[in-house]
Amino acid sequence: MTEKILARAGGVPAVSPGQNLPFRPDHMVAYDFPGYTDVMFKQMHDDFGITKLDDPERYLVFIDHMLTKGDEREEKIHQVTRDWCEFYGVTLHEARGIGHQVTAELGYALPGRFLIHFDGHVSGLGAFGALGWGVRRDLLEAWVTGQIYLDVPGSVRFDLSGEFAPGVDNRDLIHAIISRLGADGCAHQVMEFGGPGAATMSIGRRQGLCGMAMFTGAVSAIFNPDEVSLEFAKRVAKTPYEPLFSDPDASYTGRHAFDLSTVEPQVVLPGSARSANTHAVGELAGTSVTKAFIGSCASGRIEDIRAAADVLGGKKVAAGVELNVVPTSAEIHRQAEGEGLLDVLRTAGANIATSSCDFCFGYQKPLAEGENCISTGVLNISGRMGSTAANIYMGSAYTVAASALTGRISDPREVRE
Repeated sequence: MTEKILARAGGVPAVSPGQNLPFRPDHMVAYDFPGYTDVMFKQMHDDFGITKLDDPERYLVFIDHMLTKGDEREEKIHQVTRDWCEFYGVTLHEARGIGHQVTAELGYALPGRFLIHFDGHVSGLGAFGALGWGVRRDLLEAWVTGQIYLDVPGSVRFDLSGEFAPGVDNRDLIHAIISRLGADGCAHQVMEFGGPGAATMSIGRRQGLCGMAMFTGAVSAIFNPDEVSLEFAKRVAKTPYEPLFSDPDASYTGRHAFDLSTVEPQVVLPGSARSANTHAVGELAGTSVTKAFIGSCASGRIEDIRAAADVLGGKKVAAGVELNVVPTSAEIHRQAEGEGLLDVLRTAGANIATSSCDFCFGYQKPLAEGENCISTGVLNISGRMGSTAANIYMGSAYTVAASALTGRISDPREVRE
């Protein structure tokens, strides 16, 4: 499937893994962040002399970081982005939620589309049958020339069967995959998910799974379009699109089978999402926590908020624990409010914040020295959420909610029972 998408983007009949070719992305995505977009803005104008874009609709720019302090520094950072977008005629999407999610809500992540970003979590768009690829600083090449040279990756197939047990979700699956294959088990490949188990996963669960692909070494992840993703595309699409599918006899660099019904809740030790740090929740049960976070581009969707409400309904967060819940977008926030989920969480003692990336990278309410946090964020390296002397454990929304309830890392299946 990835090869078909890239062949279309390259204007060639077919491509093969290992080829280096120029590809024309359908959309080039970025959020404003010091050292990235401000540098690219300046280089495009000053170094390359670009004063007009031929196709500004291909550029997607978001303001989703540094939104919570309201100080002069924030305003200056965002004004650079506003000015650039106005000058070049690029539509700016400000404070609508995390860009990886809003891209899909606005109808850009359509089946068969190719999108690039400097942030690797754009791989979450694979849930819709689109190829989202994080290219880091090479994004400038595409912004300037309209195309980007890339090595065609191979694909690793994951045949999913069964269905998640109660209290288990996509975050547990991706960490189980990392535990089995290692942090480089899919290096420079695309993870392709399929099989009857894939069909049981909601679009939000698929997004969360694909969005964490980089922690296997993969460049992206993708699902073949099906009724779920095609129905979503039909609802949001504003332009024509062509779904592409893997052939039944497609060749893969590797193939793995996972029965979703056998996946257990996983917790990742502080440091990184490598295999040695991944443990079944029972191995870490009892570890005390002071902070809990549900949100991020991988785990703040309606399914995650429903999971938290399922665990916390009618109960109270443990004394001494601060639980912060951040919906991934303003649209998800509205949906969760409408379903009464946020009222359930507020009654349980959770703080509900406006959608942004600020909790996930330690900008809002940073962790203090000695604190233990259980998080659905996307990264748990030292200092990611505040002090380098704080500890970040990662798990699913079920596990985070259960741990916030008890004040220690807990198995959500036991808490739900």
